Amino acid sequence: MKRELTSTPQVSLGHAVNRETVATDILIIGGGTAGCLAATELRERYPHLKVTILEKAHIDRSGCLAGGMNAINAYLNPGETPESFVKYVRFDSCGLIREDLVKSQSELFEYCVKKVERWGLPILSDEKGNYLPRGRWNIKINGESLKPILAKAVREAGVQILNWTVATNFLTLGRRVIGATGFGIRNGKFYIIKAKAVIVATGGASGIYRPNNTHDAQHKTWYSPYNTGAGYAMGIRAGAEMTSFEMRYVALRTKDAIAPTGTIALGVNAPQINSKGEKFMATRYAHLGGDSAPTPYRAYGPIMELKEGRGPVYLDTRHITPDQVKKLKAAFLDMYPSQVLYWLSNDIDPGKEPVEVQLTEPYIVGGHCQAGYWIDVDRRTTLEGLYAAGDVAGGAPFKFVSGCWAEGVISARAAGKYADQMSPVEPDAVGIDREQDRVFRPLHQHGKIFAGIRADDVESRLQKIMEEYAGGASRYYEMNEAQLLVARKHLAQLPGQLNLLVAEDLHDLMKVHEILDRIDVAQVLVEHLLHRKETRWPSYQTRMDYPERDDQNWLKFVNSRRDPKTGNITMLERPYEQLVPGDRYKDR
Repeated sequence: MKRELTSTPQVSLGHAVNRETVATDILIIGGGTAGCLAATELRERYPHLKVTILEKAHIDRSGCLAGGMNAINAYLNPGETPESFVKYVRFDSCGLIREDLVKSQSELFEYCVKKVERWGLPILSDEKGNYLPRGRWNIKINGESLKPILAKAVREAGVQILNWTVATNFLTLGRRVIGATGFGIRNGKFYIIKAKAVIVATGGASGIYRPNNTHDAQHKTWYSPYNTGAGYAMGIRAGAEMTSFEMRYVALRTKDAIAPTGTIALGVNAPQINSKGEKFMATRYAHLGGDSAPTPYRAYGPIMELKEGRGPVYLDTRHITPDQVKKLKAAFLDMYPSQVLYWLSNDIDPGKEPVEVQLTEPYIVGGHCQAGYWIDVDRRTTLEGLYAAGDVAGGAPFKFVSGCWAEGVISARAAGKYADQMSPVEPDAVGIDREQDRVFRPLHQHGKIFAGIRADDVESRLQKIMEEYAGGASRYYEMNEAQLLVARKHLAQLPGQLNLLVAEDLHDLMKVHEILDRIDVAQVLVEHLLHRKETRWPSYQTRMDYPERDDQNWLKFVNSRRDPKTGNITMLERPYEQLVPGDRYKDR
């Protein structure tokens, strides 16, 4: 497929060229599911405030839900309460979560779901109007158009939207965030966006590890390949405190198509089996909880079956009826049509043969796991004026769609109140010039330096380092201290080569900044993996030199903060405790 080339602006280092300054009250970085709910909530509660969304793609089909969803995976079905939800999430996350964050998001599940239903989201109900459950915490939806529905609500709310704009860094005044910078992928403009408050909702990070599907299929991943950790990296560079990066996410997905397996496992009650037909989770891993074990163990089980020679691994669907096969395909058409196309093109009938599954490469994501900004219950980060919502917010796993909505709402309410009390301030002009130089240097250098390096080459190097020394899929996600120290060493050498990066056009420039962001995230990730000397989440974080879970010494959060001036990363430990709503942390 021929790529549409964008025009290349003439950029002279040290001069303001193609600049546009945008003044707003609240800037939301990321127009995904959390960002959309934050924007609409702000316009409802603070209609006098100007709200701007900065989105790398186009808000109609951006973020993790660009292709839709067939279920709301976190909802309090009849008989469940916020307290029972917290108890379950604590169990599923192997005993370590921010209970205040998990509880506060669950209290808004119904509010958010009802709101989006009013906007037009079809939620399946029985004849009495009760939502149809899919498992304990799920409800069924027809969600192929979920993202366009959210985008329409944002536009109707009067939100300013900057589509096709890549965020590059926060604007700061001391430890206060007063906006952000970015560049237009289509127009080449350098944007300076001034704001009284900022909500970061950019999602997590993929592409740090080598993907299972390579070459032309390298973007066939579970997590959005365009979520490359920008929100994390911007906070890391600004000195925000981060938490729990070591709790990576390794997903169990269908072979090759990489479609979600919950649609099959929960939808038609399909157990995992190995090549011998054994229901191994219920037998070999019964001591860990079997089919009801925490999610990391349900990934660890098939990993061990493959490692010990009992693969391939499948979801056994041979018991389902033709009508169930039809409904299963319809469910995938609401979120992952390529799975249905894969079955058709390979003449596979899931009612007659089991569905092969595999494990993905690791991702850094705060919605399924809890990697992200260290925040208080109002989703305030440790930088004044900066709030985090959705996959980029740390401490609260098991968010899924509705949890990201809830965090968008919570952060909006707090950010709106804060912005109402603040006056705008001017960013440092010299710092803006320096950032423009940094942003456009690869474009300016193209054809002018002898040995330019392309973003794809650096990406390959990063993924090789992480794959081999930091627990990639080919290493069965296992690591030890010696390997991680090698990863640290190699990652430390990469920045010395980055001044040679070149970009041919604006699309290439975007890829350059994506790899710069992923390197910053990878360095923090390795420090987290090194620091936690136990195995709390097998497969997500398997330390071969510390193979046991150690609640006595490690029932606590591993946090980090990078010095914006020196680049040095300091590791911190935070106690596991229920935090009082509104607690701002004494040491921030």
